[in-house]
Amino acid sequence: MASMFFEDKDAASIAIIGAADGPTSIVVAQALDSNYLAAIMVAAYSYMALVPIIQPPVIKLLTTRKERLIRMPYEAKEVSKLTRILFPIIITVIAGLIAPDSVALVGFLMFGNLIRECGVLNSLSETAQKVLANLITIFLGITIASQMKYDSFLSFNTLLILGLGLVAFIVDTAGGVIFAKILNIFLKKKINPMIGAAGISAFPMSGRIVHKMGLKEDPQNFLLMHSMGVNVSGQIASVIAGGLILKFFM
Repeated sequence: MASMFFEDKDAASIAIIGAADGPTSIVVAQALDSNYLAAIMVAAYSYMALVPIIQPPVIKLLTTRKERLIRMPYEAKEVSKLTRILFPIIITVIAGLIAPDSVALVGFLMFGNLIRECGVLNSLSETAQKVLANLITIFLGITIASQMKYDSFLSFNTLLILGLGLVAFIVDTAGGVIFAKILNIFLKKKINPMIGAAGISAFPMSGRIVHKMGLKEDPQNFLLMHSMGVNVSGQIASVIAGGLILKFFM
């Protein structure tokens, strides 16, 4: 639909809003020199913030109470330090082979995991998680605000981009839930289809929403670890999706 109203580079930039990842949306829109950078940034971050409002109705519409009551007991397993160190390195290499243009994004994401797990850069890890993250958020907000010029922002196309972003988030949520329901047809050990909705990059909001919905149906049903695992996977997948779009349209 986006390609009907926008140039290819703009349509591709708008499409990545559905990945529910603000930084990826910004990087793709800038790399493709989109004419709607401000609108794309606002749409991406607005709908990430609106996840608690958008996702629950979609999840309830597509699941029965019986499905929402499915329990998934968490089985704690010991993960070696070597595995935790190798994980970000291997993910970066694999992502680079699949989508070379995604290396910068996934590399920074995995670098944060690496400095935390290596155990010798505690001060740097704490700074990255707290002070640096807050500073980047402030500068990002200023950057977005500086791009919101009335002559380019207040237009029909901006409203269309916001509408497309909403549709993308709804389809993301529905697709994850439906995929989980399809898997349950073949699995002996059923999974709660609600965790499929956490497969977007809105971390950790989406994972928490699924967990809270599970608790609302059954106070003893703890889905947090499962939903967070799916949420992290969605975060990595969104970066790879952005890299693939850059590969096809640059």
